[in-house]
Amino acid sequence: MPRTARDVVFVDGVRTPFGKAGPKGLYAETRADDMVVRAIRELMRRNPSLPPERVDEVAIAATTQTGDQGLTIGRSAAVLAGLPKSVPGYAVDRMCAGAMTAVTTTGAGISFGSYDVAIAGGVEHMGRHPMGEGIDPNPRFLADKLVDPSALVMGSTAENLHDRFPQITKERADAYAVRSQQKVADAYAAGKIQPDLVPTAIRSGEKGWGLATEDEPPRPGTTLEDLAKLKTPFRVHGNVTAGNAAGLNDGATACLMVAEDVAAELGLTPKMRLIDFSFAGVEPEVMGVGPVPATEKLLARNSLTMDDIGLIEINEAFAVQVLAFLEHFKIADDDPRVNQWGGAIAFGHPLASSGVRLMNQLSRQFEERTDVRYGLTTMCVGMGMGGTVLWENVNWEGAK
Repeated sequence: MPRTARDVVFVDGVRTPFGKAGPKGLYAETRADDMVVRAIRELMRRNPSLPPERVDEVAIAATTQTGDQGLTIGRSAAVLAGLPKSVPGYAVDRMCAGAMTAVTTTGAGISFGSYDVAIAGGVEHMGRHPMGEGIDPNPRFLADKLVDPSALVMGSTAENLHDRFPQITKERADAYAVRSQQKVADAYAAGKIQPDLVPTAIRSGEKGWGLATEDEPPRPGTTLEDLAKLKTPFRVHGNVTAGNAAGLNDGATACLMVAEDVAAELGLTPKMRLIDFSFAGVEPEVMGVGPVPATEKLLARNSLTMDDIGLIEINEAFAVQVLAFLEHFKIADDDPRVNQWGGAIAFGHPLASSGVRLMNQLSRQFEERTDVRYGLTTMCVGMGMGGTVLWENVNWEGAK
């Protein structure tokens, strides 16, 4: 019998505070799987009307799937979180877009009717597992000139973007980064970020046990003068610095994706509706431009233009990557639709987990902006890809 697609909603999302990677970071002595377990447990605690046995799937992303981020982490995290043994799970890897892919894949399964309820998210402990740990790139990538050597170094791909878009200067990238830091500071001061955060137990060899309650990477008060002094590690006299790029970070995210009719049955309150998604490939050496074709495909397929989009959450792997997206769509650098509460340059970017952070923030902005119908979450992806998800505000006043 033919199946009819069902509407899919994002009910809730949580995350651990993000930490700095390394021996002095928040999570230096915390396991990656324990971080994502904490997020899953909090998601279930916040939604008590959801019987645990109604969860049909747990999809968790990690870029470096080894050690405490291995062992099919979706399944192992589900077991560790105390979900019934009947609940299956799996691991996802699409580098930075891992959690985004976990959401779109489970969302597609729900729409098709294979699932009613799924948990999707991601985790990255870059302090324990640096990006690229244990990989063995095929020598044909370079020998057959399939990619430029710079494609394997994310910072170098950002420098390549500056070459492609010479109008995006270092000064312009630094100015964007300063605004991101200020937006995050303002959002924290207004209490916008704290509702997403799960207080997470941490242990320091010097201080003993503690509790992570806020993001560690933000640098409030950052100025253009501060950023102008930073080194350009990827190119002599380059443009990319630690100040206009996301850092190396640890963190975990999780969200609840549900069929809209099942959400109503279970008394779950949706925050936004999944409309469509698109992934696209670009030259790996300019991977930061990936969100452009992904977004173009998505808008065209849904007969929309950027004028129809009221809110945009774009992952700030590098300032130049965001600015290239804005430049293409003729959006001003300081357009109020874009990253209202700041982005990864300040929050941090624990690779595979970041997609759900974008969704968390968009969903809460939708709650405040009933005049906005559509929003995007979009990000670039290593090895030359981009991903974009189109969401509809369930509280849009035009539907009433």
